[in-house]
Amino acid sequence: MTGLEGELPLMRQYRDWIQRDPSENDPDRVHFFTDGIVVLDTNVLLSLYEYTPAARQQVLEALQSVQSRLWLPHQVGLEFVQNRHRIIIGRKKALEEARRILRNKLGDAKTAIKEARAHTQKMLIKYAQDTDASGELDAKISNKAIDELLSGWSKTLEGQVTRLSDYDISISPGSEGDTVLSQVASLFGDQIADPPDPAKTRQRVEEASSYRFPNLIPPGFKDAGKDTALSSSGDFLLWEETIAHMAGSADRSRLLFVSNDTKEDWYQPPGEGRNASRPWPSLANELRLRTGAELRIETPGDFYRGVNRFLHTEIAEATYAEIDRAAVNPVEAVITEQHGVSTQPPSDLVAAAFDAAGLEESLLDNIRNPAYRLPFLWWLIGATAQLERRPRFDDEPDVLVVPAIRSTAQPDPGWVPGVRLHLGEWPYRSSSWIAPWFAHAVNDSSRHDRQILQRLAAQQLAIEITDQEAP
Repeated sequence: MTGLEGELPLMRQYRDWIQRDPSENDPDRVHFFTDGIVVLDTNVLLSLYEYTPAARQQVLEALQSVQSRLWLPHQVGLEFVQNRHRIIIGRKKALEEARRILRNKLGDAKTAIKEARAHTQKMLIKYAQDTDASGELDAKISNKAIDELLSGWSKTLEGQVTRLSDYDISISPGSEGDTVLSQVASLFGDQIADPPDPAKTRQRVEEASSYRFPNLIPPGFKDAGKDTALSSSGDFLLWEETIAHMAGSADRSRLLFVSNDTKEDWYQPPGEGRNASRPWPSLANELRLRTGAELRIETPGDFYRGVNRFLHTEIAEATYAEIDRAAVNPVEAVITEQHGVSTQPPSDLVAAAFDAAGLEESLLDNIRNPAYRLPFLWWLIGATAQLERRPRFDDEPDVLVVPAIRSTAQPDPGWVPGVRLHLGEWPYRSSSWIAPWFAHAVNDSSRHDRQILQRLAAQQLAIEITDQEAP
C-alpha cells in the first residue's frame, strides 16, 4: 500500500483487514524480534517439558537472545505453575506405562500368530483333508518357534523402553527436581507481572462472559462454557493484562505474541479469497487503538526460526522437528485428584464410563458431596479407559486418580485401611489403603455396583503391582 492510498482515512482505519496476510518475509518483521516486547503463551512454556534435554537447551538459549524483552503476564505464570504438575505426571505416567503397553502388544501379536496358524490348519483339514500340511504348520510355527521369534524383538523393544527412563523429569510438591521450572524462573527474572486487583479480574471476567464471548469477539470465545466463568476467561485475562502492560510501557511500539493456540478465537478461518487462516485483524486493531502498538502473532516454529534468522541463534533441524511436533500435538492435560475435585467431567464421558462398567445410574445419588463425587467420576472414566472397557474419546485427558494403594504407611490422613471394604470382594484388605471418596462410594452402593467398583479397582491395582515387580 503506497502513496495516496496510504493516506486515505478508510485505508488507514481498516488496514488490518485490507493488507495482505502476515508473512515470514514481511519487511518490518525483524523489528519485532530486535525491538518488540515478547510475550510467550502458557502452552509455549509447558512445551519445554516435552522436548528432549538437548532440544530444550537449544530452545532456552534461543529465548535468552530475547531475554531483555521478555515479559510474563500473571495469567501465563499462574497457568504455568498450576499445570506443570499435571504435565510432568502425564509424562511420567506415559513412560511408566510404556513397558506394560509393550508387553500387551507383544502378547496380542503372539495370540494373533497362533490364531492365524489355527485358522489355516482348520481350512486345510476342512477343504483339503491335508493333515500332513496341518502337521507341518505345527512343526514350523510351533509355540516354541513363535516365542523364539518374538524374543529378540521383545528384548530390543524393552531395551528402548527402559532407555526412555533417562528422559523422565522428577517432581516434588515444591520446585525440587523440576529443572524446567528453575530455568523458566531464571529466564524471566523480575520481568513478570504482579497479580491484578481482584476487582479488576472480576470486571474482566464479567466483560468476557456477558459481552465479548456471546459476540464472538477474540480472543478466547471458544473457551466459553468451561468449568467456571473464571476458567473460561484465561485468554481474555491474558489479553487484557498485556494491553495494560503495553499501554504503560516506555517501549510500547511492538508486541510479539508467541502461542501454539491457533483456534478460531485467535485465528480467522480461511475465506474471502484467503486459502489459509490468519490472526484476527481485530486483535491488531484493538491493540493499536488502546496502546498505539503494532501486533504480530507467531507460532513457536515460526518464532524460533525468526530468532535463528534475525538474532543468529543456532537451532538444529532436529530441534525444529520437536518444536513443530509439540505444536501439532500439544501437551495433553492429566487429571489428578487435586485437579479433579474442582473440574466437572463432560457428561458424555461420564455416561460412557457408566455404560462400560455396567453400573446403575442411581449410584450417583449416594455421592452428593462434590469432594467425593468428582474424583469418583474421574476415576471411573480413567479406569474404564485404562482397562479397555471402552474406546477412548478424541482429546480425552489421561486420568491419574487412584482409589487404593498398597502400602504399610497411611498415604494421607483421610485414607482408610482396606479392611473397610467387604470381605470376599476386595483382595487386598490387609495390605491396602483406600481413598475416602472410594470407600464412601463402595460402602453406600448396591451389592451389584459394589462388586463392580471393587473389581475395577483391584484390576488397576494388580496392573500397578505387576509393573512395579517387572524387571
